[in-house]
Order: sequence, then C-alpha cells, then structure tokens
Amino acid sequence: MTDDSVTPGPATPGPWDEWRRLTPARLALGRAGTGLPTDEVLRFGWAHAMARDAVHAALDVGVLAADLALQSWPAVTVTSRAPDRATYLRRPDLGRRLAARDAETLRARAGAPCDICLVIGDGLSALAVARHAVPLLAALRPRLPGVRFAPAIVIATQARVALADEIADVMGARLAVMLIGERPGLSSPDSLGVYLTHAPFTGRSDAERNCISNIRPEGLDYAAAAFKLAWLAGAALQRGLTGVGLKDESDAALPGTERAPDALQPRVDR
Repeated sequence: MTDDSVTPGPATPGPWDEWRRLTPARLALGRAGTGLPTDEVLRFGWAHAMARDAVHAALDVGVLAADLALQSWPAVTVTSRAPDRATYLRRPDLGRRLAARDAETLRARAGAPCDICLVIGDGLSALAVARHAVPLLAALRPRLPGVRFAPAIVIATQARVALADEIADVMGARLAVMLIGERPGLSSPDSLGVYLTHAPFTGRSDAERNCISNIRPEGLDYAAAAFKLAWLAGAALQRGLTGVGLKDESDAALPGTERAPDALQPRVDR
C-alpha cells in the first residue's frame, strides 16, 4: 500500500542570503516548492499594510507644533484645497494649492522679506514627518547661521510638494524648503524628503527644484541630510537658482565641518 501523504520540507534558501544582511530590499526570499515561503508571504502582507497605513494616517499637528516649540520654532498651520484625505489622493492638483482662508492667515503673519521659508507637509506619509522632521531641523539650524527664516514654520496638511511654492511666495521668502513624507515603499513607510525651490511662486516645475530623499536613520541620517540641505540652501541663495542648474557638490566639502565654505554665506540684497 502506497502512502500518498507528503511531508513538506524546509524552504529552499536563495543563493544570495548574505546580501540580506546588507539591505532591506526584498531579495533572496527562498522558495517552498514553486512558491514563496509562508513567512515571506506574511512579511509582504505586513509591509504592504504598513505602507497603506502610512498613506492614510493623519498628521498630529498639535504634537508636531509642540515639539517645534520646544526648539523655539514658532509654527502656523494651514491646509491645501483638498478637503479630506480621499480627495487629496484622487486630486493631486488640489494638494498643490493653498486654501484661500489660509493664504490670508499667512499674509498676516509675514514680516520683512526673508531668506528661507520652512514648510512641513504631511505628504504621503505623516509617519515620516512625525518621526523625522523635528530631529532634522535640530541638526539643520546650527549649519545656517545668519540666515533669515520666515517668522514661523508652516505646517501644511493634505500637502503636495508644490504647495510650498505658494506658501513661501506669500511669506516673502527667497527660498522654499519643504519637508514632506515620501510615497511609502515596502521597506520604508517613513521616508522623509526635502525639496528646495528658489524664487518660489505658483507654477514652478519640478525641474526647478532640488530634492534630498530617504531621510531616516536606516537611510540618510539626520546629520548627513542636514549637511546636504544646508549646502544646497546656501548655494541656492548665493547663486540664485535651484533645480537642474544646481548640482549637489556637498561631497566636495570637508567632512565634519560645520558648514561648507562660501556657499553657506547667503547673499545680502542691497
């Protein structure tokens, strides 16, 4: 009599197991028969759920503003023209424009012309903003001595990158710096991005911006990101441009210095 029952064997390991120690990328997953091992299927489901949660989670504006206040950063809160998260995801164009009532609020807060307007937008991952925006700004401030910041950091909800252009224009800033939650990946639901735009106004194109991506302890750490951001901001103010015309040459600066030479000295308009 033949026993037709089959006892499943262990998953067959992939040939690149050692690589998994070096990257969170989904490689060398192994196989069980003709499919993936059950634990890898479960890990994929968990990672996908984390990414979805990051997209739909709301930013706790009150907690963020309180954390900024502890670092002596005043903050004001605005929203885009997207009235809710569902509309924001379906209508990216609305996330790029400031709600009319908030434009008036910012005009009332704007003071003298300034060098940099800092904007923190929830973007596609409020989790990234909640975790990394404040530590990044703490690392940034000492690297920009003498720079004139806008009277308040603007916290923007339902925000796309281009929303910072309108905000900074209203605030009279020469440079918009937007910290925003990036589109989550399966291994990085909390990746923070930074976008810089010189002479911001509504209608600027993405080719006129510079971007620093994947800011988080597992990616580009706060100190390294702050160094790059300070160098780019200083170079943008000095040279009067951002985007394809401004290349990131911060790696040429001496490591460990508080600032890159010359580039971080903002131009004084006379």
